[in-house]
Amino acid sequence: MKRVRILIKPKEGLLDPQGRAVEEMLRDNGFDVRHVRVGKLIEMEVAQGEDVETIAQKYIVNPLIEDYEIEEL
Repeated sequence: MKRVRILIKPKEGLLDPQGRAVEEMLRDNGFDVRHVRVGKLIEMEVAQGEDVETIAQKYIVNPLIEDYEIEEL
């Protein structure tokens, strides 16, 4: 088995209401932040040779609104 991490975030240019809410809250509390994005992180163990790219594309990621990166841990 191998461990993988899939980082999913909204595509650039798309509205990210969660990111905006976090950014506004942080700015209201005195932090100088910009371009906050809120995404998802999925970690899993898969058998060697399992096609993680297909798993991500077909079952986890919405390619119309999300970008993703796969990292082997």
